[in-house]
Amino acid sequence: MQAIVMSETGGPEVLRATDAPPPAPAHGEVLVRTHAAGLNFIEIYQRSGGYPVSLPFTPGSEAAGVVETLGEGVTNLTVGDRVCTAEASGTYAELFTVPAERAVVVPDGVELDTAAALPLQGLTAHYLATSAAHPKPGDTVLVHAGAGGVGLLLTQVLVARGVRVVTTTSDDEKGELSRAAGAERSIRYEGFADALRELTGGEGVPVVYDGVGRATFDDSLASLAVRGRLVLFGAASGPVPPFDLQRLNAGGSLSVTRPSLGHFVRTPAERSGRYRELFTMLSSGSLTVRIGARFPLAEAGAAQAALASRSTTGKVLLEP
Repeated sequence: MQAIVMSETGGPEVLRATDAPPPAPAHGEVLVRTHAAGLNFIEIYQRSGGYPVSLPFTPGSEAAGVVETLGEGVTNLTVGDRVCTAEASGTYAELFTVPAERAVVVPDGVELDTAAALPLQGLTAHYLATSAAHPKPGDTVLVHAGAGGVGLLLTQVLVARGVRVVTTTSDDEKGELSRAAGAERSIRYEGFADALRELTGGEGVPVVYDGVGRATFDDSLASLAVRGRLVLFGAASGPVPPFDLQRLNAGGSLSVTRPSLGHFVRTPAERSGRYRELFTMLSSGSLTVRIGARFPLAEAGAAQAALASRSTTGKVLLEP
């Protein structure tokens, strides 16, 4: 099979298409033929050395495809099932393995392309909206990077729950995409804290969802209302440096949380419940997944470069 293998860390050029033996599913795993794999920033951090991995390494945790082989002990899936997952390993390949309990069957009527683009960002959007913070219907919240993959989905999940959403975007085209997803307003990053204060009559917002990190952190805190919560779920601009916790008191008894997906899909019931609600939203038309770019598997380096440049909107897919 063809797989993307990195034997060293570095730039996109270290991602090389290689002939590799297919993996064998261990006990409790299934082997899946990849229809499409989703790209995520964590793979850029792994490739560049920011997140250490054992080399040689095939990136990727998110994909959709068709089950080819069952490992011993698997009873919840069958050969031929269409499945998707955000919790596999080595999905930058024509075949990958995943624990059977971490893959879900894709309902009839949902295309595999859509299923490949949904899991990580969709599950992230769901837990951010429902568990990492608890905005109420009628609340106004801020979502950074509103035209990104998570931003578009998070906006839709929040709006479906009656929450009013303001987003930040970097240009008019991305602002239009964000508003099409349901945002009431899209503003530029420069001066966004002052703009939010003006929009809310000086009160600020109860929740800010920040996947940008270093570049937006200070103004995100400044955007919060008394007892507001900053949900810091990414670091696209770099990690936030250490800061004085007394700032939270001075800002109005604020709180900051740094969640990650794995802590919000800890049980099969929690995982399946989140997927079930996302698939229901897809079927009803209240959730649309935007695929912003597609690359052949062999062009994984170019795909990561496009994602890192933030020139894409929605999800970037690799297709074997």
